[in-house]
Amino acid sequence: MMPHDSVNHGNAKAVVLLSGGLDSATCLAIAKNQGYQCFGLSFDYGQRHYSELHAAARVAESMQLARHMVIRIDMSGIGGSALTDMSLAVPEHKTAGIPITYVPARNTVFLSYALAWAEVLKANSIFIGVNALDYSGYPDCRPEFIAAFEHMANLATRVGLEGSQLKIQIPLMQMNKADIIKTGLSLGVDYSLTVSCYQADAEGHACGRCDSCRFRSKGFSEAGVVDPTRYQHR
Repeated sequence: MMPHDSVNHGNAKAVVLLSGGLDSATCLAIAKNQGYQCFGLSFDYGQRHYSELHAAARVAESMQLARHMVIRIDMSGIGGSALTDMSLAVPEHKTAGIPITYVPARNTVFLSYALAWAEVLKANSIFIGVNALDYSGYPDCRPEFIAAFEHMANLATRVGLEGSQLKIQIPLMQMNKADIIKTGLSLGVDYSLTVSCYQADAEGHACGRCDSCRFRSKGFSEAGVVDPTRYQHR
């Protein structure tokens, strides 16, 4: 079964991590198509720009979520990433190893909040749009990490102790960007609402040079569809 095929989950609840980017919008569309009642969760975490939060709000409204919540946490106080420390430049060329745009422990922190909300909502699934093919090599996007977090989640919660297993859903994990885009388009995702750029301007215009922009542009090209991204210098 393809990840975007319709599955009847009886309107079960799911928390969906929603960054405002291409992957999370597609992940949300898949969850909705599978019959989940979706609760979107975004973070104001001290990131370089807020246009992605505006994009998340647009996507949430477009897909008519049960609720969209933005939680404020300060990861800029920790730093260590070009996305949270304005003194560090976002690389505009491919670099060796794990890039400086990796935010230490970000997905662990985000999933922990999602886990807490899922337990309160009595949701049995958390969706996250991580991907292990067209991505920057972040350690917290690997399937091994997701499996370890899911195991921990079912040890650490009351619902897990009482026998209700929570699942971390990763429908995009083995899809390249072109396949993600084709899937999203088949489900009605409007990618013009999304912002993926690491250093977008206040209006959400993308730089066209960072890792995220390169993967996104390559995906639209390989999918054979028009790229709706608004760029700063085009």
